[in-house]
Amino acid sequence: AKFDKNGDWVKSFGEPGKGPSQFDTPHSIAADAKGNIYVADRGNFRIQVFDPDGRLLREIKMDVPVPPDARPWMGPVPNAQTVGSQHAGAPWAVCITPGPNQFLYAADAFPGRIYKMSLDGKLLGILGRAGKQPKQFGWIHEIACPSENELYVAEIVNWRVQKLVLHPERATRTSN
Repeated sequence: AKFDKNGDWVKSFGEPGKGPSQFDTPHSIAADAKGNIYVADRGNFRIQVFDPDGRLLREIKMDVPVPPDARPWMGPVPNAQTVGSQHAGAPWAVCITPGPNQFLYAADAFPGRIYKMSLDGKLLGILGRAGKQPKQFGWIHEIACPSENELYVAEIVNWRVQKLVLHPERATRTSN
């Protein structure tokens, strides 16, 4: 739904379903500096991007293979019958960093990862896995990204919020 500055309803878009501009469990929403809307369409395993008027611009998939040693925080490893919206690539949460160079962060429940992407969906990095230790996650339910290298991660199963300060230069540094 879109509201004006006075809180009056302007319009809404979308309907239940699996097609373009349709949703199955829209779980999180963020906007970029141009006013484009990013919807974590969890049940359809995608992020749909709309312009400020609600026209579909593109679809982003988090199609990254699950590591063979990945285990959920609790319970059995999901299989084809049990996977549902816990499946890798089902976005549970999204946030967009402030400008001028904006980035999209998205998170899934299993295998408990956070994905750093460009606004057009190019994968730039992956962080985390399921668990209860620092930098491990128990069903990420929401994220906030006040800067490119600072994240707040709210988890359902671990009943906590983690503040992460990222150091990308350390990840790319090589030893001599």
